[in-house]
Parts: sequence; C-alpha cells; structure tokens
Amino acid sequence: MNPRSLVPPRPVWLLFAAIHLATAQGVVRYTSNTALHDYFIVAHQDDWQLFMGDIVAKEIRAGNPATFIYLTSGDDGRQDELYWQTRERAALQSTRFIARTLGTTGIDPACSNIKVLTHSIQKCVIGNSQSYFLRLPDGKRNGAGFAGHGYQSMRKLRAEKISTISPVDGSETYVGWNDLLSTVETLIKSSSGDGGVLIHSTDPSISANPHDHFDHRSTGLLVSDLRKKDNWDARYYVGYALATRAPNRSGEETREKTSIFLAYDGEMMRVNKTWGAYREHPSFYSQCMERTYARKARRR
Repeated sequence: MNPRSLVPPRPVWLLFAAIHLATAQGVVRYTSNTALHDYFIVAHQDDWQLFMGDIVAKEIRAGNPATFIYLTSGDDGRQDELYWQTRERAALQSTRFIARTLGTTGIDPACSNIKVLTHSIQKCVIGNSQSYFLRLPDGKRNGAGFAGHGYQSMRKLRAEKISTISPVDGSETYVGWNDLLSTVETLIKSSSGDGGVLIHSTDPSISANPHDHFDHRSTGLLVSDLRKKDNWDARYYVGYALATRAPNRSGEETREKTSIFLAYDGEMMRVNKTWGAYREHPSFYSQCMERTYARKARRR
C-alpha cells in the first residue's frame, strides 16, 4: 500500500485499539518452537499489517522465527529518499510493537547491510524477527512504473519487457527475473536452518484476488515461481479486494490488527503529518482491520 495525505478523525474503536493492546504488555507468553520458520514476503512496507497483521502476530506468539522480506521501497514514484526511508522505519515499528507485547527484550532494531549474491540488502533484527529491504522501485498500481525511476517495475521484469531493475538506493542492479528470484531464494535458505518454511504473501490469482496492485500480484507470482523450485508451503492473502469481503475477524483480532497498523501509521505521521494513511480511504483502512482472507497454496 502507498498511504498519502492527512489523517481524518478515526472511528473510536481505532483510537482505543493501540491502548488496549499496549496495556496487555507482558501478559502474553510464548514457547520456543524451531520446527517452522515464517516468511512474510510483501511488496510494500504496510502490506502485511493490512492484509495479514493478526496472522503475523499469531505466528510470532507461537514462537516461530519470523522473516519479513520487502521487495519494493514503496517510494510511490517520489524522488524524496526520506519518504521510503520513513516507510522502512514505520514497518519496523509494527514489528517492534508485536515484540513489545510479548515482553521481548532487545527490541530496538539492529540494522546493517549484508551481501546476498551480488546485492547489498538492508537487514534489521528485532527480537526473534529479521527484516530485509530490497528497495526495488514501486511499480505503480498498474505495473507501468513511475517516470522518476525509468518506468521500472517487477511486472515488466517478469514479463521480460525490461531486462534489469535497479534499487532506489543505487545498489547493485538485478539482471533479469531469475536474479531477483535467486536472491530471495538465497535469503530464505540461508536463514531457515533445519526448520520448515511457510511463506505468507499476497495472492497472485486474479480470480481469487481481483483489482489488486500489480506490485502485490508480482510478489505473489515471485512466491509461486519460488515454489516451482522448492515446493515450500505457502498461504496466499487477499489484497485490495479485502474490503469487499464480509468481516471475519473477532473483536480482539480487529483490535490487535489495528494496533499493529497504527504503529506503522504513527511513525509515518511523526515525520510528516501528510503521510498518514486514513484520509485517502478511511473506510477502506477500517474495513481491512476487520478482515483477513487467505488460502493455502497447493503443493506441487
């Protein structure tokens, strides 16, 4: 998602959600379980909070190691580095919020650049989670890309309409879709250890997940292509179409999901009031908090 503009008055339940979960700090406990490693592979820095936030919290509470892989910078076509850098910090705030509610110590992000194949990637560690930022250009909703980054997009790269794609931070260019695929595969294999792998991502199916952002769809297709090689388990989540479905989260799940998203949105507004999400589509964001739809991908 790419939030813009000022935030209007929120519904009352949104305002109280963060308070509710914050008062539960230290109450929830979890036990270690190294049998499964959860990977949340998304296009933008607020995608998992909107489309699967309550599931992320559930998996982390279960003690599973969690790895977040953000494919694009979420720059929204802007040339301002501060915007996408703030989005990264905001994403980490959501992860930090979950860690805090579990009573986890050492929840300040520890970040460094690592080398994966030929690519420099930002890695941040919070508690039992790792986050990786590949910083590819935002591809625009229709996948056409933005002028400021030479109309590059993951959609075009996969369709071989462009042969390379360059991260917005000026790091090493990805040469072809297979280079990007191999980089993500290496990230997963190097961090999963002996445990099983469960990938969570946006649904690549147009019929199951219509009208979605093409960065979301390209991310799901990347996961689908990875599974052709490695047959990892995966769950695919509905994206923009989520708001058209019936509410299916309990009150507690809705409050938790809302609190996680507000941790993100609060950091965006702390830097720039116009970067909050709710003014653009207040009903959409509220509806996403009450809904999470996913399907299990078939094993090949």
